Amino acid sequence: MTTFRRHLLRILSKQPFTLALTATILILALATGPVHGPRRPFHVWLGTGPGPLTDGHWWSTITSVLFTDNLSELILALVLTIALVGAAERLMGTWRTAVAYVVTSTVGILLGVGLQLVASGTGEMWGRSVRNMIVLDVFTAVGGTIMAASAFAGALWRRRIRVLTVLVALVLVLYSGLPGDLYRLFAILIGLALGVLLRPPATLAGWVRSSHHEVRVLLASAVAITAIGPVVGLMAQSRSGLLSPIKLLFTNEVPERGAVLARCQAFSVTRQCVQDLTLERINGLGPILVSVLPLLVLLVAAYGLLRGARFAVWLAVTVNLLLAVLSALYFGLLPLAGLTSAPRFSAHYWEVSVDLTLSAMLPLVFAVVLIVLRKHFPVRAAARAVRRYVLTVLVSGIVLALVYLGVSYAFRETGFTRIVGLSDLLGDLLERFVPANFLRRETISFLPTAPLVTIVYHNVGTVFWLVAIVAAVPVMRGGASWSGATEAARVRSLLQRGGGDAISFMATWPGNDYWFDAVDGRAIAYRVVGRIALTLGGPFGAPPPHDRSIGRFARFCDDNGWVPVFYSVDAELRPLFEGLGWSTTVVAEETVIRPQQWATTGKKWQDVRTSINRAERAGIRAEWTTFVALPLVATAQLADISEAWVADKDLPEMGFTLGGLDELHDPAVQLMIAVDGHGRIEGVTSWLPTYRDGAVIGWTLDFMRRRPDSINGVMEFLIAESATRMRDDGIEFMSLSAAPLAHTAAAGESEPSSLDRLLGFLSASLEPVYGFRSLLNFKRKFQPELHPLIMAYPDPVQLPAIGIALVRAYLPQLSVRQAARLARGRS
Repeated sequence: MTTFRRHLLRILSKQPFTLALTATILILALATGPVHGPRRPFHVWLGTGPGPLTDGHWWSTITSVLFTDNLSELILALVLTIALVGAAERLMGTWRTAVAYVVTSTVGILLGVGLQLVASGTGEMWGRSVRNMIVLDVFTAVGGTIMAASAFAGALWRRRIRVLTVLVALVLVLYSGLPGDLYRLFAILIGLALGVLLRPPATLAGWVRSSHHEVRVLLASAVAITAIGPVVGLMAQSRSGLLSPIKLLFTNEVPERGAVLARCQAFSVTRQCVQDLTLERINGLGPILVSVLPLLVLLVAAYGLLRGARFAVWLAVTVNLLLAVLSALYFGLLPLAGLTSAPRFSAHYWEVSVDLTLSAMLPLVFAVVLIVLRKHFPVRAAARAVRRYVLTVLVSGIVLALVYLGVSYAFRETGFTRIVGLSDLLGDLLERFVPANFLRRETISFLPTAPLVTIVYHNVGTVFWLVAIVAAVPVMRGGASWSGATEAARVRSLLQRGGGDAISFMATWPGNDYWFDAVDGRAIAYRVVGRIALTLGGPFGAPPPHDRSIGRFARFCDDNGWVPVFYSVDAELRPLFEGLGWSTTVVAEETVIRPQQWATTGKKWQDVRTSINRAERAGIRAEWTTFVALPLVATAQLADISEAWVADKDLPEMGFTLGGLDELHDPAVQLMIAVDGHGRIEGVTSWLPTYRDGAVIGWTLDFMRRRPDSINGVMEFLIAESATRMRDDGIEFMSLSAAPLAHTAAAGESEPSSLDRLLGFLSASLEPVYGFRSLLNFKRKFQPELHPLIMAYPDPVQLPAIGIALVRAYLPQLSVRQAARLARGRS
């Protein structure tokens, strides 16, 4: 307990402002009422808003961010103050945190109140409805403070804090719409600017590039937050948000059926009209579930986005486009058959038109963003699994529609409030599957009265959306495709049998397809880019020779209209390809160390020995582990290190034969990490296994990252420690892998070929950004064996297409502007 108390006191001593602020909020709450907040007249004197400020309560911009309205707010405020303000104080120090807390809240509140006064003065609906509200909101200052602190965070957390904080604030404004939500948004924006001012100019940094992993995290979070947004509207204390009408679905104040449409138009309505038109659709649990389940589909899609599933992208795009189209159709933004008159615009209630337009635009914007960034999601579900999902959804929709039509037609004379015909039922069919909040402008000409008809009428849509949700989960988890799961298991089984090369394990990475030799059981991993089939190394699954498998794979590609290109295969296969009439060129040089001969004695090893000694003096130790075995705090550090590395590049993160953070998650991949005495990770390397008869005989270096401020020589230390570990484990070889497009070997031709010149140009263009040649020189410190790797291709006419395919394989995110910069040879 004494040790824990000392540790706690040490933490608190480093965060005096957070400690004082938390204590102040708690003491003030206990003094004025923690359950219901300050009572009148204290509430009016302490809270802020247009009324208090125009009455001269200048202090209210400060006092309003020290009190809460109820117990739940108090608990959440204390937790967020400790977590977020504490994090801000660790990042930017005590005095900057105090300044940010006061300045962001004060300026944010003043801007928000000013906007309220302008809005209410012009007769705007929202401004008039909230003008007299008194606000107590700790979260305004907390949001502004953490946003200011984001300027002091690393690339990873700076981006996460900014994107997610702004997104949460926007969702609250749109779906809740309270004055405090507006003040909070302004405070966050002020915090963004203040952080830039408070940070020393020498360390300022703008928006930096994201890794594929980070893009997936941010987009998954964004989709989840927007899906939860309507729930915020349900829980909000007001119906003032632009997108808050969904909350009406959970009230019991249903107006008289059919009595509202005559006096309400989509572009000439009051907020009460919007409410009544929505409530006309409500009768039972079914319509409520139909309105909420599409949001649950988006949550499922967010889960898939986090896993890098391309299927999740298209699922989220489909749902968002559906919501956008339904909004445009049913809210009168697009012509809809059956409307008796065109919508009329009323300037007095123009803001309702803005509400409805935003309802269509928000999902449309998200759909466009997902489509643009879809290449960051390389995990493709098997085509059979996707077809099965689409077929399941379509068939279930058709069956449910037929059930509704059949049951309703059978009770057409007695089951409804009036006799209905088949045309009536067909006209009403789509609305059984559409969320009720889209049906505000649709008249209700009949309703069910018979029990069976009522059950079918209100629940066919619910069943449809449940099927869409349940069927989507296994597709994104990879379990929906028996063949896809079988292929992955078969690839791993063949890898463990051996016969491949040092990069064969990369066959397990997302984005690869597989060809299995039906004759001798070998396999080849490849990916098709355009008409070029690029292999990932050579065949694996059986020992050499691989001649016949290579020939059969070439015929397989020809049958499919592809040009086979064997990439990064051992130069010993050159005679085979030349015998086939193919051309070859050296594309890289693999650096191989024999652990059983590992020693760092002699003058050539001086740099390596110095790095080892420097790390030991700094108290840094090496740990051989796996990603799944690391605690959460360690994995977060690895993500931070990786993002800092990616942010430093002018071009996107590369793929194909270069792994990223996601590839570390495989339990078969080992990590060697450098950790100091305080648990801070200084650098990391990852190692891919090579097998023979189920046993690991070699490891290949893949992922290699260090902190920008770590000691010099930390990577040399990690590689040396890895070699020592492999020597003790009896490993046969240790490959430092091959730097793409960097080598010292001759191409085997007196005159460089067109492809040699093209690859040389790409290598020179990429060198200032990725430093492949510098990486090769770094690896040569360890006195490795140099093994040339070649690329073999059958038709020199296809050289331009092969060059483009290589660029697209390594840089699928390359933009037109970045490609132009490469073409000009500039970084």
